[in-house]
Amino acid sequence: MLDTSEQTLNPAPETPARALGFPAVPLNYDEEEELTPERRAEMFGHYEESLRSLGEGEIVRGTVLAVDDQEVLVDVGFKSEGVIALSEFPDPSSIKVGLVIDVFLEKMENQDGLIVLSKQRADFVRVWDKVKEAHDNGEVVEGRLVRKIKGGVVVDLYGVEAFLPGSQIALRQVQNVDNLLGQNVSVKIIKLNKRRRNIVVSRRAVLEHERDRMKATILKDLAKDQIREGVVKNITDFGAFVDLGGIDGLLHITDLSWGRVAHPSELVKIGDKVRVKVLNFDPEKERISLGLKQLGAYPWEGVDEKYKVGDRIKGRVVSITDYGAFVELEKGVEGLVHVSEMSWTRHVRHPSKIVNIADIIEAVVLKVDKANEKISLGLKQIEPDPWLTLDEKYPPGMKVKGKVRNLTNFGAFVELEEGIDGLVHVSDMSWTKRVAHPSEVLKKGETVEVVILSIDKEHRRISLGLKQVGEDPWPQLAEQFPPGLELSGAINRLFDRGAIVDLGNGIEGFVPLSQLGIDDLKRPNDAFETGEPLTMKVTRVDVPNHRLILSVKGWLADQDDIALAEWTSRRNQVRAKIAANPPAEEPAEPKTKEKPEAVPEE
Repeated sequence: MLDTSEQTLNPAPETPARALGFPAVPLNYDEEEELTPERRAEMFGHYEESLRSLGEGEIVRGTVLAVDDQEVLVDVGFKSEGVIALSEFPDPSSIKVGLVIDVFLEKMENQDGLIVLSKQRADFVRVWDKVKEAHDNGEVVEGRLVRKIKGGVVVDLYGVEAFLPGSQIALRQVQNVDNLLGQNVSVKIIKLNKRRRNIVVSRRAVLEHERDRMKATILKDLAKDQIREGVVKNITDFGAFVDLGGIDGLLHITDLSWGRVAHPSELVKIGDKVRVKVLNFDPEKERISLGLKQLGAYPWEGVDEKYKVGDRIKGRVVSITDYGAFVELEKGVEGLVHVSEMSWTRHVRHPSKIVNIADIIEAVVLKVDKANEKISLGLKQIEPDPWLTLDEKYPPGMKVKGKVRNLTNFGAFVELEEGIDGLVHVSDMSWTKRVAHPSEVLKKGETVEVVILSIDKEHRRISLGLKQVGEDPWPQLAEQFPPGLELSGAINRLFDRGAIVDLGNGIEGFVPLSQLGIDDLKRPNDAFETGEPLTMKVTRVDVPNHRLILSVKGWLADQDDIALAEWTSRRNQVRAKIAANPPAEEPAEPKTKEKPEAVPEE
């Protein structure tokens, strides 16, 4: 409550009635006549009647008597003053002592004996008719954004406060409402409640109406191949949406630039004004495709004249895939270096082993396909092809050392120098032993000595020999194992056409199926086991094919009845054992890739 004990206020009018503009009470008595109690009561009765004629719920005029940091004391000419909260005034700094204002009389007297007044209600009542008329007619009115509150913004409308919900501020959610405060905006009144003094307005309704109007105009005039100006409204991973003035069009990422674009934000930002070309327009679905790069020159025009086969060019690596690297030669023109064109000698598993994104590289133009916008480039062609002169460096018969780089089922790859590998086939690993897998002879990573057997420059292959490092022992073996010589050994492998027998000292012999000593035998593993001992006779030594042919049948022909009975009993035992526990799969004859060697039948 204001403290007015020490303030000098403007003297009140002589009578409250005069202060309110009412005529003086007709006393009808001589001024010198003494006021009797009856006359005094009559006079105050007229006064009270004048007060009742105004009553609560009406607007009266008053004078500001005092102002502090919370309240304003106002004299309205009644027997007591009224108090109004300072927060009810839109501009508190403008309230000065002596200022005459319109206020709303809410209550004649409160518990403190003061009149209850309201500045906001007075303003509301004063403009109510104007606000209601605008609402009923759907008129667009102008207001000023005053301050931010929970859920929206307070708008000064005709001097009263209206509420603008956050969802009605703009067509899309506004990220920073503070930037709009103080601005004058056009709004529509969408909701009224006089009793609660509630006014709700919408700026979005005005913007939607304007957008629809502009959209109708755009759709009427829009056509393919037009050049239009617009504003970037939104950006996604696949493109940018451009507001053409009431309707949006999609500027796809592939139509932003002739060059490579990783994300649309590299070229445009929200709010940018851009000139675009209408690429396609569907009036029914209201879909518009726009292009930015189409406003510039087509970069592939004349590319076949600029880049000729065999030319050396420089470019920047802009993309790497599993099958190659794309090199930007100029904006909108890219060439592909296929992984097979990256090295003469290395087996490149992935292009990233050779080049990186943003590398500036030199390459040779291999092919230009203007129609399909493709240029094939070669990286290895920058250097001479080492395979053209490799036979001079490694002539057949030359002994070299290399590192075992890889083992396969059919052989071992030996690296002679960086990027140059040769194959040692399993058939070239041992003179006397049938090698089923290279791991029986070599280990990955070890250094071995090999012999150059041949070089195929066309297919880029080098054949190496491991056994050829030493002399061929078979001429001496032919003398060591004459026909008819009795030998003993252990079965090493069984397959359909016979058995391989280990004779010791790295020497193996072959017993054909017909020479195993059982006439009706269909498969060797029906009567023989791997690892069991056999006694045989040498049939012959096949020196050209490096074969020692043996025969159990020949040995049995020289045995007596007791030995034959023992041998037959042994076979029956093995057969019974195998029948009781048959092998999971039929063992097959070992096969090797390349250089197939025939197994002779005897």
